[in-house]
Amino acid sequence: MRYIYKRKKQKLIFYNQFKSLSLALVIFFCLLVIAPIHSQENAIANVPSIQLPLSTRGAKILDTTGKPVILRGVNWFGIETETNVPHGLWKRDYKDILTQIKSLGYNLIRLPYSLQALRSTNISGIDFTIGSNKALEGKNPLEVMDVIIQEAEQQGLLILLDCHRLNNQRISELWYGDGFTEQDWIDTWKMLADRYKNQANVIGADLKNEPHGKASWGTDDVATDWRLAAERAGNAILEVNPNWLIVVGGVEKNVPNQKLAKHWQGGNLEGVLRYPVRLSNRRKLVYSPHEYGLGVADQPWFSEPSFPKNLIDRWQIGFHYISSQNRAPIFVGEFGGRQVDTSSKEGIWQNEFVKYIKEKNLSFAYWSWNPNSADTGGILLDDWQNVDIPKQQMLSQLLPVNFTQLTSRQLTVTSDIYTNWQTGFCVSFKIQNQSSTKVNNWQLTFQMQQAAINNSWNANFQPKGTARYLVIPLDWGRVIEPNQVREVGFCANKLGLNISLQM
Repeated sequence: MRYIYKRKKQKLIFYNQFKSLSLALVIFFCLLVIAPIHSQENAIANVPSIQLPLSTRGAKILDTTGKPVILRGVNWFGIETETNVPHGLWKRDYKDILTQIKSLGYNLIRLPYSLQALRSTNISGIDFTIGSNKALEGKNPLEVMDVIIQEAEQQGLLILLDCHRLNNQRISELWYGDGFTEQDWIDTWKMLADRYKNQANVIGADLKNEPHGKASWGTDDVATDWRLAAERAGNAILEVNPNWLIVVGGVEKNVPNQKLAKHWQGGNLEGVLRYPVRLSNRRKLVYSPHEYGLGVADQPWFSEPSFPKNLIDRWQIGFHYISSQNRAPIFVGEFGGRQVDTSSKEGIWQNEFVKYIKEKNLSFAYWSWNPNSADTGGILLDDWQNVDIPKQQMLSQLLPVNFTQLTSRQLTVTSDIYTNWQTGFCVSFKIQNQSSTKVNNWQLTFQMQQAAINNSWNANFQPKGTARYLVIPLDWGRVIEPNQVREVGFCANKLGLNISLQM
């Protein structure tokens, strides 16, 4: 094609820019090839085993040898919803999910359920043709729970049962209502305590998720005082199964002489100072606050001039005094959010809280494993396969397994800009595993300016914010064996002359 000089000059400029683009691609992708699981078997093997059952002494959770234990968990929800089973089984083998949780360094699953689900005979949301899911066919919700728990034990994962809802629609204010009585609630716990008393990896009962609204603490009102209800249920459970930990969450408000004006639902444990929970065995008691950021609700403390420094005092007053005064251990039953950067308020809050958990050696369960929690997202992306890399990198500060970026010594990436025309271009990438071990669940991430992807092959190119893309291989390409090469690529429309890829 003939060009007048101006056009020819413009084409030459783009060609020179594209040569630098090609170089930038090679360098960038070599540096940022990431494997969320990345052959961590040796690291897992080095994590000390936990001798069960667990108990407490002062602010610590201990195993039977007296060794301190930190519970590092995820919330995998679903049994408390209309499916009556953990979510994601429409997409994956339940054994594969448990393997991935373990491989990332977690040792516990907080497993929510509802009273309604455990009384049902129906399950849904499972693809029985996927792998081991066939074993779940024909079972009721409680039997599915059995299978999940038994496989978790095989994989070295602990289970904390969580009465998350009474019915499948909402989180009730109190431990009764929505068609269920207090006795229904206690009887369900006694049934579970008996059912799993010989299932050692089921370590305890999180009695009631997030009491709020009318729920009180230390008021001596039998109808609303959550502390008294926790004592009734906790002691009933210990009569059936003395090995379990009894996990008691906070309330939202209605605590005599509370110092902070406002708390999250389930986040207010100020009442323990004057009105501690009294169990028949005090060495089985654990307190559990919940903590969230702006993605859940915009609370007044996020707008205070002293943010984020004001958070430390809030956490100390709200719950951590219990641990710092050696009264009982703290297990953060829920925290989470979508933003993990250091510029948004939610990201700042979340990074500060992770740092706090690490400094105080607190046990925790992240909300959530599931990607389909609307206000927080999850550790998994929407495909239920791949990990949200920035989020898991943040959480890896709390885990015994490093979530590492691979280097060019392990994976190398070469690029080929094999098609270039006036309005678009195509690029292919060849990823080679140069190490002696296979790489699982690899991903690429990059920023691209002034171009928009319109087609791709062998991978999904997911936009993640302004001009950033996450490259996730198709299922068949998730594993790269030693010396194997995978090829992915895309075509894009040019939106300007200064096309670039960068961190």
